[in-house]
Amino acid sequence: MQRAIVVIIVLVLIGLLFVGMYVGRRNEMVRKRETVNAAWSQVDVVLQRRADLIPNLVETVKGYAAQEQKVFGDIAAARSQLLNSRTPSDKIAANGQLDSALGRLLAIVENYPQLKSNENFMRLQDELAGTENRIAVERRRYNQAVQDYNTYISLFPNNVVAGMSGFTRNDAYFKADEGSRQAPRVNFGTTPTPQPAPAQ
Repeated sequence: MQRAIVVIIVLVLIGLLFVGMYVGRRNEMVRKRETVNAAWSQVDVVLQRRADLIPNLVETVKGYAAQEQKVFGDIAAARSQLLNSRTPSDKIAANGQLDSALGRLLAIVENYPQLKSNENFMRLQDELAGTENRIAVERRRYNQAVQDYNTYISLFPNNVVAGMSGFTRNDAYFKADEGSRQAPRVNFGTTPTPQPAPAQ
């Protein structure tokens, strides 16, 4: 009889230990998932800020380079896709298209020295550069939060708890596109002074 009581007590203690471990690990998964969501919210805010700046930037460039309709159309389409995207994965993909279109717009600016000296354009360009820096910082934080979450739910015995609780891997990372690795360098400095032709 005493042996049965000891076995029951041991089983109860093991059960309580398992429940405690399950609850603790599940709560940590919730915390990490919420960290990912909070980090995404910050990314979303800076992406929205950039999307709000773009129409003014495009209108300023149009005043000097109205013939560049394809680039303007690409930017409008990419911006619209970004604003209409709902999930992080869709927004990340749309952001990549917008990055590419903006890169082409800023490359065009090199052909218009008067535009580069326009006060409104310079102010918008400074705001855009500051926003791009914020995007880079928030993207890095978001990617780190996603990586931390994915690593945590993949480790044993966390993966067992994750499977039982419905926590799945998050693959909505920001990644560098092949094209972005070879993006043109844009210089907003002064226009180079032409060198005189060598004497003959």
